[in-house]
Amino acid sequence: MVAAMVVATTVLAGAATVISTAVASADDPASGANVPDPSLSVSLAYEFLDGRVDEFCDGAGMCLPRSYQGGFFTDLPTWDFTPSFVYDDALVIIAYTARGLPDDLRRAQAIGDTLLFVQENDPIGDGRVRTSYEPHGIRQGRMEITGPGTFTGNQAWVGMALARLFHATGEQKYLDGALDIAQWIQTNTADMARAPYGYTGGQLEDGTSLVWKSTEHNSDIAGFFGQLAALTGDPVWAQRSTIAADFVAAMQSADGHVDTGTLLDGSTVNTHPKPLDAQTWSYLGTGDARFGAALDWTLSNLIATDGPYSGPSISDVDVSKVWFEGSGHLALALRLRDGLGDADAAESLLDSIRLAQRDAPNGDGKGIVATSTDGLDSGFGDLYYASLHTGTTAWYLLAAAGDNPFTLPAP
Repeated sequence: MVAAMVVATTVLAGAATVISTAVASADDPASGANVPDPSLSVSLAYEFLDGRVDEFCDGAGMCLPRSYQGGFFTDLPTWDFTPSFVYDDALVIIAYTARGLPDDLRRAQAIGDTLLFVQENDPIGDGRVRTSYEPHGIRQGRMEITGPGTFTGNQAWVGMALARLFHATGEQKYLDGALDIAQWIQTNTADMARAPYGYTGGQLEDGTSLVWKSTEHNSDIAGFFGQLAALTGDPVWAQRSTIAADFVAAMQSADGHVDTGTLLDGSTVNTHPKPLDAQTWSYLGTGDARFGAALDWTLSNLIATDGPYSGPSISDVDVSKVWFEGSGHLALALRLRDGLGDADAAESLLDSIRLAQRDAPNGDGKGIVATSTDGLDSGFGDLYYASLHTGTTAWYLLAAAGDNPFTLPAP
């Protein structure tokens, strides 16, 4: 055990040095002249979110911010991609509650009320929300679904955002909406027949169930149901949170990394690709110290350097570019773990995000782009681009504040 601790400590300290060196060589922090100011950077990032939220509000004050802007997503006169992804919306809500100024809470509630609106007006009407909606439709007082799938992780994220709003405002409608989503997850995705037990992927547009189980989704549920247990006092949610957390633990390998989930049989471990969020969210979502080994594995295996930027990639399939959204949740996880070298590694990741905020292609000096350059292969069949992104910006703000979205703030 002592030998293992020495190895882990050496790996972590070495990885922190690599990240710090990459940022230093890009912007020479030793001189102090070119380092973006952290406080100003945070203020500018909130200004970016304010602009995205205010852009598509209707007369009743409901708003959904577009998720992506610039570069690939606004590259042609005929191509202006405006859909709002509920995962991103949830992160924006939680980032606003993290700072908690009056206008922050007003905007958070505007998004939250809109999520309740689309939940209540869903064509099926069983408590679910969909993947994405069109903000133009919201501004015109109607609901327009652009991503009709009902994926379990998205449900949990919206639930966590609504739970946060209830915690921040005391308004019962937010807790009611969160409980409706939680019941949809439990009714439609709980798998207590195929070990390791946990929750499956959700449903496609046509109602087809996704029968694989995802580590990411179960990390989300562990956090979400744990919040409901705290807010309601109902122990059933704590029990269900434990089921999800136990599934995540079953996905951890001998070398510390956490695999992506299961194959279609719900039991066989899916070992490829190895995604970053399975590593960071397992730690953040469960609060279990065993997943510190997954953070160490990440620092040794998923760190990319792309020009002046350094940070994690999305998965082990492509480590040629930095995924700044992942930089945010890795930095947050390291800050919260607070082991040897963690503070320096986290700050180096945040410094690289701040450089991107200031200098990255397609940036505006306020928001954060999703990737360091275009074309990052996720390993799951899609590419990510260097375009401004509300979700990435929100993760940066949460990391800067040390606020874990999977848990409720202390009283």
